[in-house]
Amino acid sequence: MKNQITQFLGLLALLFNSTALAQPGGFHDSRDRVSVEVVVEPEQVVAGSDFIIAIVLNHDKHWHTHTNDPQVPEALGDPEDYIATKILIETQDNSPLIIHDDFTQWPESVLVEVGFIGEPVDYGVFEEKVVVYIPVSVSNTAEIGITSFRVRAIFQACDETTCIAPTPQEGQGSRWEEYGIETSVEIVSTTQGGESVKNSDLFKNFKRSVFGEIHAGATPPSRVIEFDLFGMQFSLDPSGAFGMLLLILVAMGGGFLLNLTPCVLPVIPLKIMGLSKSAGNRKSTLILGMWMMLGVMALWLALGASIAVFSGFTAINQLFQYPAFTIGLGIFIGVMAIGMGGLFSIRLPNFVYTFNPKHDSWLGSFLFGVMTAVLSTPCTAPFMGAAAAWATTQSAVWTLTVFGAIGFGMAIPYLVLAAFPHLVDKMPKAGPSSDVIKQVMGLLMLAAAAYFLGVGLSGVFQQEGAPPTRFYLWAVALCVAAAGIWLSWRTLRITKQLGKRIIFVSFGITMFVASIIVGNRLTEDGPIDWEYYTPEVLQKSLNEGDTVVLEFTAEWCLNCKLLESTVLHSPRVVEAFESESVSAIKIDLTGNNVAGNAFLDEVGGLRIPLLIVLSPDGEEIFRGDFYTVDQVLNAIASTSSNNVD
Repeated sequence: MKNQITQFLGLLALLFNSTALAQPGGFHDSRDRVSVEVVVEPEQVVAGSDFIIAIVLNHDKHWHTHTNDPQVPEALGDPEDYIATKILIETQDNSPLIIHDDFTQWPESVLVEVGFIGEPVDYGVFEEKVVVYIPVSVSNTAEIGITSFRVRAIFQACDETTCIAPTPQEGQGSRWEEYGIETSVEIVSTTQGGESVKNSDLFKNFKRSVFGEIHAGATPPSRVIEFDLFGMQFSLDPSGAFGMLLLILVAMGGGFLLNLTPCVLPVIPLKIMGLSKSAGNRKSTLILGMWMMLGVMALWLALGASIAVFSGFTAINQLFQYPAFTIGLGIFIGVMAIGMGGLFSIRLPNFVYTFNPKHDSWLGSFLFGVMTAVLSTPCTAPFMGAAAAWATTQSAVWTLTVFGAIGFGMAIPYLVLAAFPHLVDKMPKAGPSSDVIKQVMGLLMLAAAAYFLGVGLSGVFQQEGAPPTRFYLWAVALCVAAAGIWLSWRTLRITKQLGKRIIFVSFGITMFVASIIVGNRLTEDGPIDWEYYTPEVLQKSLNEGDTVVLEFTAEWCLNCKLLESTVLHSPRVVEAFESESVSAIKIDLTGNNVAGNAFLDEVGGLRIPLLIVLSPDGEEIFRGDFYTVDQVLNAIASTSSNNVD
């Protein structure tokens, strides 16, 4: 309520002074570390003229924000987790203002050292005082009077080790609607004494030649898409028919390369063998290939439609954060594995066979295409992330066009195989060898199904104050172990060749042993005796005068697992946690942990992983989303020394 009152008073002040305003603190987000000021120059304009909007970001000492185009080093994780600084300007209906936000002039970034596991890395950011310039034109038919507009600056403040909650973002209801700085410009019949120069120092870095470029019809630099593929960097301007054609071709190429990723490559042999069964009938093969192509494209078009319609859905891999999606995906993959691999021969009711998902049916090919496309989504960033990210900012038509091109590019290999069946007619159409391959791949697909089902169900049944179940990981391990045993056994049964026996039996035994070792390691409790968060557990530890280490984590968070195994399981850290004066509390957000999510919001956390160290009096000593052994130990040691004092 206090925040809403503060924002309301700020909006009232805008009615009296709308040309320059700095936002006060107390927001519990990044505005507490970075204040925003909006200045227009000149304040009085005539119809047909131009003016400038300057957005000033004043950073607190030791704090910075991501740039408008964060160049995230590989060591810092997924670029999609970094919120780029954006300036959005909302004008009134029938406004005479023409906002040239495509020609926004951004400040230069500076390099800072950001902490991570091991040595800090250099990362380009905005810090101290930076100014963003946006050129604006006034319509020739503008009427005399005051014209208002709202400026929303979206950014995320970070220090060397952690980031706090970003400013309000679109899709957050009233919090977004109330956010922004209202300002105005006065349209007059004639200006007195030319343009104002009272803010000449603030606007000295603005390149005024941009207005000439705008009126000459230049291509906005912000429309250029930057690609980075295996270290090969290139840019593409999608403006015009030729530029859009190039973008579509690049999107198709990225979709094609998705077939070579570890997410998709293992399931391709199943489809090749499926097509080889009908290689003697060219028409049948072509039809099956086209149905699979439609399945691939259907999934990508559905993703594009979701991004175009739902404002909160902006990243493809967001899908894997929802239990309902992972459970559905697990069931889907499991059914496909059973039907396509021929693992079981159970007679079901006749109506079930109307929807038979086998390779030689249109439904089976279509569903296999959908599954293949779904499995590719975690691997999209290196191949077509730039094109997909650009598409999410465009109209629904272009979003669907680009995502459809990605799907078509991914489906091209299967369409080629279907159109030229002689490319697969040398594959064994039947026999023990092809059966073994299908069965082993089917078991591995069952392992994937068990994983997705387990992660989803673990989230559904997660209870506050209790650790999530990891028993499902044994189901995954047993499926892989079964695949290894079956490969070894069937190899000995169907071939007498010593070389093949050595290769495939050794591979099968390796699969079996590795699955047991990995399953045991992933399901063990670990060296730290964690308490699981409830408000009462935290308060009890503070009342006892303990130093409290809070770890925000989840079963689906791979970065959390990495930090826990490499940093928190370090013998030095484990020894520190064993002290009677240290309480280690885990806040697991795997499921609908209402109290845990509320606590994450209360401490101003944006995402996980997150580690916070509290002194016995509840003061925050350390916060980090990426941290080192020494940082954790130093934070604990500092609270101990303060406690002694």
